[in-house]
Amino acid sequence: MAHLQIIRSVSAARMARGRITIGLYNSYDPVRFAEAHRRAIARAAPVALAFDGNLATFGFPYERGLRTPQEVALWVSGTTSIGEAGKYLRELADAGRFATFDFPKRGFPPQLGEPVVTTNRPDAKKAASARRLADLLRVGTSLLLVFGLGPRGLDDRDVYPLGLYHFDLTSRGIAFETATAIGAAPAMIVAHLEPER
Repeated sequence: MAHLQIIRSVSAARMARGRITIGLYNSYDPVRFAEAHRRAIARAAPVALAFDGNLATFGFPYERGLRTPQEVALWVSGTTSIGEAGKYLRELADAGRFATFDFPKRGFPPQLGEPVVTTNRPDAKKAASARRLADLLRVGTSLLLVFGLGPRGLDDRDVYPLGLYHFDLTSRGIAFETATAIGAAPAMIVAHLEPER
């Protein structure tokens, strides 16, 4: 009986944990869907799946006829070999864990979690470490990790104020390529959740 109670406690604790959403913010091209958009989505999907997270896009110029995340996932996966030819993206969409949004005007959708701007230039008042973000997840707070696409990443004027927290992956101001940051950020945060073995 004690064994069953321990399993229930572990299961309840796991369910109470917050979830990470990888948010891809289009700072690349607001009019034309480019290969950079396709690659970012295809690369982020397996990362989201691996860490039991969600994936959301903001301001992506999808074709007009695409109405649902499942349609977007099918369209993107039909044109890429990344992420097992889009298999992971389709899996997220089918599970209701892939969403598409317009550019946020006054803030990110609250259902995605507390917005965390990933940047190598954090505002000192909003700076949060991987450990701090893991602590938030542990107590049930979900997090939206926002990554900017394009040569400049996120535009400081538009997006920085929308982040409740700012996360510099290196704590040293070193800029990462977007795909590297997308993989490293959730891994660093989740590593602080795992018990030491």
